[in-house]
Amino acid sequence: VGTRVYTFIYTMAYAMQACAKYGKRMVVLDRPNPIGGELMEGNMLESEFASFVGLFPIAMRHGMTVGELAKMFNEAFAINCKLDVVPMSGWQRSMWWDKTGITWILPSPNMPTLDTATVYPGMVVFEGTAISEGRGTTRPFELIGAPYIDAYTLTDKLNSLNLSGVYFRPNYYQPTFHKHAGQLCGGLQLHILDRQKYKPVITAVAILSTIYHLYPDRFEWKQPPYEYVHDKLPIDVIFGSDKIRKQIEAGTSIKEIEESWQQGVDEFVKLREKYLIYQ
Repeated sequence: VGTRVYTFIYTMAYAMQACAKYGKRMVVLDRPNPIGGELMEGNMLESEFASFVGLFPIAMRHGMTVGELAKMFNEAFAINCKLDVVPMSGWQRSMWWDKTGITWILPSPNMPTLDTATVYPGMVVFEGTAISEGRGTTRPFELIGAPYIDAYTLTDKLNSLNLSGVYFRPNYYQPTFHKHAGQLCGGLQLHILDRQKYKPVITAVAILSTIYHLYPDRFEWKQPPYEYVHDKLPIDVIFGSDKIRKQIEAGTSIKEIEESWQQGVDEFVKLREKYLIYQ
């Protein structure tokens, strides 16, 4: 779904590694990136934080198809299997899923709509906290909250930041399962006003930082294990680095955090160029 941490691409990578080991050919039937192939954002994964939610140093929002990623994984990251990618017909990088004419079929229970996929590259980081990421509602990842949060205080502060393409609506909800099940959570719903201008990763960092500093005595990072990793904080596993967590804790400005990963994004843009199949 266009996000580094979504595990399907690593299942593909593991299959490619097995093919390389046993001399088998891997065939990848390419599919669209639901959130388009033009926009990239977020920090690069650091190798010591590699896991099932991030094996290789790519941007959090990578703007590539699975076929393009397969080509990159195989050559740039030295899997070296016999690989055939069967390209799509008619897809262009500017296309979001709702421009393809293909019916959306949810790839996992908490990815019910394109709206979910749009916010997921950022809002997935709330899995690394004790804050509800909206599981147990019909709007996972669009809703976040916790029993101690005042929805109006939070959204007033966030809307004052004037982040691109997004509006934060105060919201109270009661998850039916998962974090804070059965409890009234104060928080927000994301409303994407312009998906071309909206930056999901820095938006999520801004929300995290705001809650962390509004409620320093209540905010909690989720503790290990997470996705088979037992020796690192889940938030660091998700970000593929401990730098962003430390920047949030230190009160680093949102602008500085975004600037700190831009060089990595620029390098990734150059790296991915030779593996792109579509215009």
